[in-house]
Amino acid sequence: MKKPTLALSIIMFLYAVLAAVATWRAINIQVIDLFSFGVIPVLIGLALRTSWAGIAFKVYLAIQTLGLTALAGTAIIAYQVSPEDVKVVFNNHEIPVPLIAITAGLLLAFQFWVAFSTSTKGYLEGHPSAEKK
Repeated sequence: MKKPTLALSIIMFLYAVLAAVATWRAINIQVIDLFSFGVIPVLIGLALRTSWAGIAFKVYLAIQTLGLTALAGTAIIAYQVSPEDVKVVFNNHEIPVPLIAITAGLLLAFQFWVAFSTSTKGYLEGHPSAEKK
């Protein structure tokens, strides 16, 4: 398989956008966020089809899962303490917390599906059998 699947292409595009935002943020604020910059080696590995790309992809997913779990736990505790103070405001617009939770969960589930699919494994290993799927 010479080209990535549509799902893997979507992941690579999202990771490229995240890498650009992380770089822009690092230049503007002069703070390096390793959680965001961790996507760069994964993106490079997927684009170059390196032997370690699959492992890096799965490790980065594990880090994302831990981060999301920590944020969710903090949000639940904060909601128990004072529900009126648990809100997300972006550009003076309040974003509903359940919408953020559902979106984050769906994005994470999509990444897991792509990371553990046989077509991704075939793409990274260069097997032509993955093209049939």
